[in-house]
Amino acid sequence: MTSMTTMTTKTDDDHSDTTVLVLGGTGKTGRRLVPLLQDHGASVRAASRRGPVRFDWDRPNTWERALEGADAVYLVDAQDRPGQWDAEGCIRAFADLAVDQGVRRMVLLQARVTERVGGKSLIAGERAVQECGAEWTVLRPNWFFQNFDEGVFLDCLLAGELPLPAGEGREPFVDAEDVAAVAAAALLQDGHAGETYELSGPRALTFGEAITSIAHATNRDIRYSPVGHQDYVDELVCYDVAADYALFLAELVAQIRDNKNSAPTDTVRRVLGREPRDFEDYVKDAASRGVWDL
Repeated sequence: MTSMTTMTTKTDDDHSDTTVLVLGGTGKTGRRLVPLLQDHGASVRAASRRGPVRFDWDRPNTWERALEGADAVYLVDAQDRPGQWDAEGCIRAFADLAVDQGVRRMVLLQARVTERVGGKSLIAGERAVQECGAEWTVLRPNWFFQNFDEGVFLDCLLAGELPLPAGEGREPFVDAEDVAAVAAAALLQDGHAGETYELSGPRALTFGEAITSIAHATNRDIRYSPVGHQDYVDELVCYDVAADYALFLAELVAQIRDNKNSAPTDTVRRVLGREPRDFEDYVKDAASRGVWDL
């Protein structure tokens, strides 16, 4: 009698032997990245300050446990918050620990802003990851579509007016879903090591054009109101926003006013083999879900 053994062949799209730690697992890109990784068979540890897998940049004693068993890490830093934070120092310490713990691949989410804003460098952590010894990929996206329906602009849109010091500057807003898809590719596939990917949508819009699109889709009177730089800072401070953070936000918006990153890139298409999502399609979907209804 001949015994037969069933052999299972691992395919290129089977990542069941990979464990990925996703920092900011409940954030805009993190919570979209988690199911994409799981769809490809990877084990995912979605970390956050209050979730089952705890991670806090301000509490290094949470780092080692979060890293247990991880082969790859998606890093989101803590620059977008009030106060100063040593991005390069903290990310370097974390990246070094990660490599010591066996991590071999890292994808770092930064921003498509290379100038200092509000005294901060939004790409400060890049060198730390590049020098840690693991394979690395840096993502630099433009502003997300999702700022309009689940982020900083939502309350103003519900109120009917979005005041910003963005003038008539253009921004090729990008879908956080596309950013997450590029992150998944860089975390699971070969061929992305050593790359810095600038990620945008297919076309640049003014805030006036973006808000007009939302107004038409919702049949509501919603307006974009250009305001002065200092007027915007003063208004935020009146609403108890910390002065340093108000300045940071104003200078970040000023990048759009000055068309610093207004040219669309072809990176999403090159990485994913498809075009990035258009803002109009995003607006139709968000409006159908009633996110801007009163």
